[in-house]
Amino acid sequence: MIPLFKVAMSPKASSLVGEVLDSGYIGQGAKVDAFERALAERLDNPRVLTVNSATSGLHLALHLVATESGRDGEVLATALTCTATNWPILANGMRIRWVDTDPSTLNMDLDDLARKITPETRAIVLVHWGGYPVDLDRLRGVLDRAERLHGVRPRVVEDCADAWGATYKGVPLGGHGSIGVYSFQAVKHLTAGDGGLIVLPDDGLMDRARSLRWYGIDRDGGAARFKNDIPEYGFKFNMNDINAAIGLANLEIVDGIVARHRENAAFYDAELAGVDGLELTERATDREPSFWYYSVKVDRRDAFAQRLREAGIATSEVHHRNDAYTATRESRALLPGLDRVAERQIALPVGWWVTDEDRAHIVKTVKAGW
Repeated sequence: MIPLFKVAMSPKASSLVGEVLDSGYIGQGAKVDAFERALAERLDNPRVLTVNSATSGLHLALHLVATESGRDGEVLATALTCTATNWPILANGMRIRWVDTDPSTLNMDLDDLARKITPETRAIVLVHWGGYPVDLDRLRGVLDRAERLHGVRPRVVEDCADAWGATYKGVPLGGHGSIGVYSFQAVKHLTAGDGGLIVLPDDGLMDRARSLRWYGIDRDGGAARFKNDIPEYGFKFNMNDINAAIGLANLEIVDGIVARHRENAAFYDAELAGVDGLELTERATDREPSFWYYSVKVDRRDAFAQRLREAGIATSEVHHRNDAYTATRESRALLPGLDRVAERQIALPVGWWVTDEDRAHIVKTVKAGW
C-alpha cells in the first residue's frame, strides 16, 4: 500500500536525542534554545516560540486574543479543517461563527469572510489547507475594509500546521503580520516527534507568550523565580529538549522533503488535468505551496477511494467538516461552498516516499476510472 502519510526521520536524530538523555537534563533547555534559533533563521523572523503541540500553540494564540479583546466576542473560522484548529476557540470560551469554504482552494472564502466581520468579531482563524497559502493580500484588503466600516481590525491566527516551507510572495507563512502556528507532529514535513511553533507579529505578544507558555513565570528570573510575582496565569505548553533534538536533526533534511512533495504535486498537476470526474484545486503564481497532501475533488468519492485501495493506494478526506459535530451544534450555518466540496474532496499520496513508479501507478489508476 502506498501510504498517505509517513514519518521522515533524519539518521542524526537518535544521536542527538542520545546526547539529551545522557546529559541528565531533558526539559526545556539548550536544545530548545538551539531549535528556536534555527527556526527563527529559517523563517527570517526572531519572534518564534516552540510549544509542545500546534494545538497548544493555537490555544495560546486564542488566549492572547481573548485576554486582549474579550472572551465575549466571536471568532470567524473555517469548518473544513482538523478539529485542533477550532477546539481552542471553544476552550477559550469564545463563540465560533463559520465562514464558508472557497471550492477552488478549499481555504476560507474571503468574500464570505468580508460579509461576516462585525464589531463582535474578535479574531479570524484560517487554515492553509494542505499547505496551500490563503491569498494574504486579499485578506489584508478585507481587514482594511472592516476597519473602515466597523472600526474593528480583528487579530488573524493562521493555522500553518500543513504548511512548513510554504511561502506567499516569497515570504514564509507567519511573516505577514498575523499570529502563525506550525505543527511538528509525527507525520508533518518537519517533525519533532510532536510539538509546534508559534510565530508572533510584535514584541509585546512575544513577551506575553514566552511567559504564558510556562505558567506565567519568567524563566529568566534566576533561582528564586518562583518567588517573583506572576501577573498573569499561564500554561504548561513548553517543548522539551528531546523533541527539540529530533526537530534539529530533521531541520537538516526538511528542504529536500518539501521539494519532493512539490515535484510529485507538479507531476499530478500535469497528468490529472482534464480527467473526467476529477477537478484540481487552484494554483496561483504568487504563492508556493508545501503540499502536505494533494487534494482533488472527485465524483463518487467512495467508489474512487475503493478503486485506489484495490490498487494499493491509500486515500483519505483527511478531515471531516467541523460543523457536523455535536460540540459545535450552536454554531451551525448555511455554508453552500463547503456543501459543494465536503463530499468530493479527497487526498492522494504526494510525499517524499512516493517514487516515480508510485506516482505513475497512481495516475494510471485514476485515469482508468472508478
